[in-house]
Amino acid sequence: MLKHIAVFATVFIFLAMPSEAQSASDIAKAKSGQSCQGCNLFQADFSYQGIRAVDLSNSRLRQANLSLSTMNGVNFSGANLSIANLFGGRFTGANFSGADLTNATLVGGYFSGASFSGANISGANLGGADLRNARGLTQRQLNTACGDTYTQLRDGLTLPRCK
Repeated sequence: MLKHIAVFATVFIFLAMPSEAQSASDIAKAKSGQSCQGCNLFQADFSYQGIRAVDLSNSRLRQANLSLSTMNGVNFSGANLSIANLFGGRFTGANFSGADLTNATLVGGYFSGASFSGANISGANLGGADLRNARGLTQRQLNTACGDTYTQLRDGLTLPRCK
């Protein structure tokens, strides 16, 4: 009997915990071009979207799809973009300072003027990305990511090849 009560209590506590699922209202807000700091945009699909100069700082964009989007001037500082897909996106002047881009895909992305100061790009695939004019990108950060012969970096920086 005590075993059944313990199981019931555990299930009740689990169900009472706040959900980590995406927030449809937060996603709609961001897609409409409104700032949404600290929003839960988990697994949101922003592919092919054109969003300009909004503040998504400290938001949860884990596993989000930003492929082929244009997000110039967007503030992603402190955001969780781990395992996110930024394939072929344009992020001119975007702010990724302090963002978590662990295992993200930045393949073929354009990042002119984007800031990566203090960003975690560990395990990120930068194949074919244009990072020549990115700011705050260090050799130490690049040593934890990978790219290919088409990745464009400013002079003096190198990148391990993806396997």
